[in-house]
Amino acid sequence: MRIGITLPLATGDAADGVVPSFEVTRDFALRAEAAGLDSVWVFDHLIFRFPGEPDEGLHEAWTTLAALAPIVPRVELGALVMCSSFRNAALMAKMAGTLDDLSGGRLILGLGSGWHEAEYRAFGFPFDHRVSRFAEDLEVIARLLRGETVSLEGEYRHYEAAELIPRPHRQAPILVAAKGPRMLELTARWADAWNTAWFGRVDDLLRRRNAELDEACDRVGRDPRSIRRTVGLRVHEPGRLGDDARGTDASEDGLADLFDELAAEGFADGLIWSLEKSPAALERISRARELHLARS
Repeated sequence: MRIGITLPLATGDAADGVVPSFEVTRDFALRAEAAGLDSVWVFDHLIFRFPGEPDEGLHEAWTTLAALAPIVPRVELGALVMCSSFRNAALMAKMAGTLDDLSGGRLILGLGSGWHEAEYRAFGFPFDHRVSRFAEDLEVIARLLRGETVSLEGEYRHYEAAELIPRPHRQAPILVAAKGPRMLELTARWADAWNTAWFGRVDDLLRRRNAELDEACDRVGRDPRSIRRTVGLRVHEPGRLGDDARGTDASEDGLADLFDELAAEGFADGLIWSLEKSPAALERISRARELHLARS
């Protein structure tokens, strides 16, 4: 099982309540790579705004990945996940092809329909019909990355002979974050990988979501084994789990056992959102990964 980690990007990732500088994000990515992890990930949000709480800021995801690509040379670079509502679909495919080439074929293009209405309103994006908009966007992105010329009179956008020139050296894999029936069918139809989140153990909910993806694949006539399955893991510093029912304690043995269990359920990647952004946390995760691989 491959192990990735989300990078510090937002106010909530910093003890001092300040948006981490790019240098902080870069250094954490370099430490994750040095620790032997397989991928690093960014969230795609513009602002977090909840009633009664201070606004939380963060740096823009695409720009951050592009800046990291030449600096962090080995690990896969992923988005968990890019919101299709924030960018024109054909432009996003163009950006993905370019970034994948610039990174030497290391991009994982995570996509989702978005959820945080406040940031849509703040930045002027329509929040209605998100899944229908996503369905249209996903088709355009997937077809362009597959090398097609796309003409589409969509409900939300019109495309006239869109194509990627130059053609990317490879087709960057598309990962879709999905849990509802329609989103799972879109995943089965167009995606290379699937993400479900957030979990801290293998439980009935995780098994049910995994089975629902199998069912969606059956409905569209796809082999369920052809989709790379990834799971988001919310990890706390040892002894700090508290009442987080969806999280897990970051002890070395506990994480290794969790990786074993997830691999047995068919998951290829564990993507860690560590609430502790420290070298010690990375070392624990790295040792757990090595222990898991040694007994796989």
